[in-house]
Amino acid sequence: MNIAELKKLPVGIENFEEIRTDEYYYVDKTAMIKDFLHRRGKVNLFTRPRRFGKSLNMSMLKYFFEIGCDKTLFDNLEISKEAALCERYMGKYPVVSITLKGINGADYATARSLMCSTIGNEAMRFQFLLNGNKLTDREKEQYRQLVKVDTSGTESFIMPDSVLMGSLKTLSVLLEKYYGKKVIVLIDEYDVPLAKANEQKYYDKMILLIRNIFEQVLKTNDSLYFAVLTGCLRVSKESIFTGLNNPSIFSITDEDCDSYFGFTDDEVRKMLEYYDLDDKYHVIKEWYDGYRFGDTDVYCPWDVINYVNKLLVKRTLPPQDYWSNTSSNDVVRRFIEKVGDGLTKGEIEMLVAGETVTKEIHEDLTYNRLYDSIDNIWSVLFTTGYLTHRGTLGDRKYQLTIPNMEIRNIFKSQIMTMFKRNVEKDGDTLRAFCEALKTGNAAEVEKLFTDYLEKTISIRDTFVRKPTKENFYHGILLGILGFKNGWFIKSNRESGVSHS
Repeated sequence: MNIAELKKLPVGIENFEEIRTDEYYYVDKTAMIKDFLHRRGKVNLFTRPRRFGKSLNMSMLKYFFEIGCDKTLFDNLEISKEAALCERYMGKYPVVSITLKGINGADYATARSLMCSTIGNEAMRFQFLLNGNKLTDREKEQYRQLVKVDTSGTESFIMPDSVLMGSLKTLSVLLEKYYGKKVIVLIDEYDVPLAKANEQKYYDKMILLIRNIFEQVLKTNDSLYFAVLTGCLRVSKESIFTGLNNPSIFSITDEDCDSYFGFTDDEVRKMLEYYDLDDKYHVIKEWYDGYRFGDTDVYCPWDVINYVNKLLVKRTLPPQDYWSNTSSNDVVRRFIEKVGDGLTKGEIEMLVAGETVTKEIHEDLTYNRLYDSIDNIWSVLFTTGYLTHRGTLGDRKYQLTIPNMEIRNIFKSQIMTMFKRNVEKDGDTLRAFCEALKTGNAAEVEKLFTDYLEKTISIRDTFVRKPTKENFYHGILLGILGFKNGWFIKSNRESGVSHS
């Protein structure tokens, strides 16, 4: 296999045009366009965990619908087989497309400024609105307010609240006037500003801003043809979508368009065949598969693309954690800390052993209430991809499980981190244990070690059955001894012995 002759893997690339024009491998998701158009509402929300292809699919929609699009981008893809649909929709609409994933300010003023820049930069794509006489002088002035830049210091877009809150509506109204066609609005990662605002304690201000922007562009906007939003969570209608008439929701529990985010088993097999990596199928399935969206089982595409890309350089490379390294995994820590407060050790032990736990899931959430109760945290773990389901019992009750080895490692890591913190706090027991170990007092070592095990969460090795398995007790022992100053700890994988 000559790697130089193969298509590149699009690691971190979310621009559809770039992938299609620069010889990248593309997993064809264009059939989503047909299914979506048959099922869409006026306002449509897709909720999926991070790193499951939301941004790339939004880019695909933009390049398909936008006036002046390069239609050759879709040659030989699934949607090109739908001649009538392409004739009716491809390249026929003005499109306003923004992503809010960069609205992550440490305070409200910074976040608001980033919002102005995000919308202002999108408005800059339409400077032709100032040309000709399709718009009145007053309408051209409205446009100029969207792209006005403060040049006194660092360049940034400046909009008063009245302009910012109506900015997307204003832009769509002007585009409809110019083209004589209603406008498609795409808003990617709509809930990121809310997550960041909640972390940094300016949630109330940010939700008011988002609510006002959305209400104007999505509710009181006669220039809107339809809108598509993506995010991790389905934020409560009462919190942000006030007044919208039944937005169409495509969540991880819905069957509509369920196979278009994430890779299906067939898509992974075809990729591995293309790169002559068929022998890696089982390990990739074990580590990165296991998610269930609607009625479809899917792999995390971020993980598959990253690992396959690495395998092309080093075929013997073992599986790595890719998805887990893109977030703080704070929700798992908060979940484990709820042991004894509505959560039992047994429930966590069942999950890390690959078993299921039946829980009621609420998909409508608000960021400022995510961690108020263990019931909410179960729902957050499910909607953000740390847990998936293996079936439903009705009444919003799902059989939840950890999807794969990669996510299991996140739980293991957080469990061990919590255990080590507790060991560090328990100085008297730690000193007694190390002294008993040093003097060879086997009975005392056994007693104190048993006490430690009773205080932590057991990680049974039944998640994956292999000839060689990890030793949980070995890990606990190393976790204890790691806090003894002056001791050199050497791990022996075969025997599980530690030396001092």
